[in-house]
Amino acid sequence: MGMIIQEALFLLSCIYILLRSYSAVEAAVGVCYGRVGTNLPPPSEAINLIKSIGVSRIRLFNPDPEALQPFAGTGIELLVGVPNEILPTLANSPVTISMEWLQTNIFAHVSPNQVKYLAVGNEIFLKDPFYSPYIVPAISNLYQAIQTLGLATSIKLSSSHASTILSNSYPPSSGVFNSTIRPFLLPFLQFLRDTSSPLMVNVYPFFAYINNPQYVSLDHALFRSSYVEYDQNLAYDNMFDASIDAFVYAMEKEGFEGIPVMVTETGWPTAGIDGASIDNALSYNGNVVRRALNNVGTPKRPGVGLDVFLFDLFDENGKSGEEFERHFGIFGDNGIKAYDIRFN
Repeated sequence: MGMIIQEALFLLSCIYILLRSYSAVEAAVGVCYGRVGTNLPPPSEAINLIKSIGVSRIRLFNPDPEALQPFAGTGIELLVGVPNEILPTLANSPVTISMEWLQTNIFAHVSPNQVKYLAVGNEIFLKDPFYSPYIVPAISNLYQAIQTLGLATSIKLSSSHASTILSNSYPPSSGVFNSTIRPFLLPFLQFLRDTSSPLMVNVYPFFAYINNPQYVSLDHALFRSSYVEYDQNLAYDNMFDASIDAFVYAMEKEGFEGIPVMVTETGWPTAGIDGASIDNALSYNGNVVRRALNNVGTPKRPGVGLDVFLFDLFDENGKSGEEFERHFGIFGDNGIKAYDIRFN
């Protein structure tokens, strides 16, 4: 009996080590490289700035050749967006068209081994619903194309979604998807499960704070609250964890357990509204980076590495909306660093 127990303990320890190893390999921190500005440094200079802060992953929202090509041979890994507008064409055409599109728009400019993710559409459900019927057909055709190219094990496909696809997110265990998107969401989640791909979400505790300051304290949004809330016997002391776990619970309610969550946007502005400051941006983004690099995970998935992309590399003076929308950059639009944050 003692030998059996020892063997069981040894097996459990091996599984734990493997899980920790997998988490450590998978977790990574990147930065979104938005380019909606009139005074931005050229991409070649941007790459030097990216390297100066130790960033090894970048999200590009569009496969713009001017932005893509300078990354070739740099070793910087990429998440490349497939624009919403192209999805109907990819969805309604043979797989050969998807292959041609990938070759012409992405792989002609950077090596496939630098591309780690394709985000097929951005914030379509509810925000840009015209394209909702095209997500799964387009992503399926693109997946068949990368299979044909022998890249299905190195490039993961998904689609980025706003937190608003949850009709309820608090407490986390009450997380549930908006019922109106279920006809398109469920086949999408099935694709993610079938291909071992992550659910990509854009999560902003900053917006939760400014829109509901009576319910969300600044400290709770910035990872510095001493107050702990309990849900299903899990302890939550920050808004970020609660937001991620709400998606996990929502997927479980639809019968999809185990799909990883990946944060394709999160950040905090340095100016433009009460609560936006350099100190708060450094506090929030610094905590996100630290937790990711240490594989902190969330209360529901402790120790499971969570890939995260901070928004944004530069302030973007061409962004529409409120003034703070133009102040999310780690660097100003002139290339001057706004605050000192490192990624290694």
